[in-house]
Amino acid sequence: MLRRLLDQEFPVRVPSFISPRRRRVETRPTGALADFLRQETTGGRLLLMATAAALAWANLAPGAYEQLWGAELGPDRLHLRLPVAAWVSDGLLAVFFFVAGVEVKRELTVGELAGWRAAALPLFAAGGGMVAPVLVALAVSRGQAAEGGAWAIPVATDIAFALGVLALAGSALPSGVRVMLLSMAVIDDLGAIALIAVLFTHGLNLWWLAAGLALCGIHGLAQRHRLGSPWLIIPLVVAAWVCIHASGVHATVAGIVLGLLTPVRAARGEKESPAERLEHRLHPISAGVIVPLFALAAAGVPLNAIGESVGDAVAQGVFAGLLAGKVLGVFGGAWLAVRLRLATLPEGVVWADVLPIAVLGGVGYTVSLLISRLATAGDPAAAEAASTAVLAASLAASLIAIVLLRMRTHRRAAAGVPAG
Repeated sequence: MLRRLLDQEFPVRVPSFISPRRRRVETRPTGALADFLRQETTGGRLLLMATAAALAWANLAPGAYEQLWGAELGPDRLHLRLPVAAWVSDGLLAVFFFVAGVEVKRELTVGELAGWRAAALPLFAAGGGMVAPVLVALAVSRGQAAEGGAWAIPVATDIAFALGVLALAGSALPSGVRVMLLSMAVIDDLGAIALIAVLFTHGLNLWWLAAGLALCGIHGLAQRHRLGSPWLIIPLVVAAWVCIHASGVHATVAGIVLGLLTPVRAARGEKESPAERLEHRLHPISAGVIVPLFALAAAGVPLNAIGESVGDAVAQGVFAGLLAGKVLGVFGGAWLAVRLRLATLPEGVVWADVLPIAVLGGVGYTVSLLISRLATAGDPAAAEAASTAVLAASLAASLIAIVLLRMRTHRRAAAGVPAG
């Protein structure tokens, strides 16, 4: 039914700043609803709608909200009896990270970031954007963010939301702005997933982990030999997810590993690689269904938590880490890479274009909310305070970035600089 819905046709416009290589993938004939869901503007709007719905639901009918997302489903074996919210964050969100893994491998292998010099700029920016927020969060929280791994909350950047804001307010900027933001955000998320695997792995079972990684490897071999039948691939990836979940490692790691093992080069006679095919099919489901559903499950914060979070040291650290730490880290990391002559800015991009990218790095949202749930497990008050800080910082970063992007667009138009 979902596939038929995605195949329905109606007019769609692909933003002009998407690169020609990516536009070729985006605009092939599959169904206009699917193409519509692939647009970054759509992902951002759906996230905003889901967040507003979650906030309204959690405050108007808190009992119903908690009852639904806290209801347990699944078999008792292999620790698979989980709350509905956990099925969304551990299960469905793995699809989101699979798409992210495929995206970053494709960009680093055959895309805009192939080669060390091309990858150095977003790599340094992402590195600074991970280290600086941690230091700021620890300093502002007076060390309290060290408890439970809360210092990791401001590390990530939300890909869908940040690109949605850029598409809404900065479509006239050079395409290199989007490439840099996308690359930096994906590298950030890879780092965040690595932190999740290290910090929030409890009772590690090496046998289950080895089985899960072996199944991921079999998936990679099957894709390499073009054995892409859903009757083979779907059981493989589900079994890999179950094994990694049973190992004690956070199950979203399975999505990243599977994505990185998917071939991104087309074989002789192929029009597209397995990575392109899977990304094209899964992206609208990830951006249009899974990520908004996660927001609906995770963003339901009682409004009275806002006042309480203002005085919470960890929440203060998270807010400052996302809003100030990201700007300092991303901009400083990019400047250092160029200063050391390890990288250059993309064609047509100037430092005034990098500043809004750095601000958009403070849109933590999806992965930051996920880490906040893991870091504050068992403490509802702390979870609400940390989630409120993530939402507030993401909203503030979005608004500031929109202003900066509009200013850059107007200045470029006034100077007669053509859109990128």
